[in-house]
Amino acid sequence: MTAEPHSRRSVLTAGAAVAGAAVGAVALSACGTSGSAATPGSKNAQPAPAPGQPLVALADVPVGEAKAAKGPDGSDIVVARTAENTAAAFSAICTHQGCTVAPQGAELKCPCHGSVFDALTGAVKNGPAKQPLPPVKVRVDNGQIVTG
Repeated sequence: MTAEPHSRRSVLTAGAAVAGAAVGAVALSACGTSGSAATPGSKNAQPAPAPGQPLVALADVPVGEAKAAKGPDGSDIVVARTAENTAAAFSAICTHQGCTVAPQGAELKCPCHGSVFDALTGAVKNGPAKQPLPPVKVRVDNGQIVTG
């Protein structure tokens, strides 16, 4: 076997191709849906957590606003206080491309593509998302918002 001498051009071309492929893979993975963001009824859907597991103190969520929380399984959820003694919760995974939404007052905003959701209902207020955020069953129990 003989070794071919590599020209400067062939080394630079190969390096640029490898770098371009790596950047493309990172960009695609940032916009893709995550494995934990399953839609209801899909084969990746997770079973509902056991009822009564605490998520956040009711007093920590202002009425009409929402707060980010972690589900018992570590999933990202948003807990909203819909009235003085009632709450609602939704998956925090944007239904457009799978990014995590952030609570901002009465809205949930996706930092990736600009979708906006109603924090109290999970409904789409502004796309590109077309589907609402999937609800997570919760209830208020002894001053805590717990799984429902």
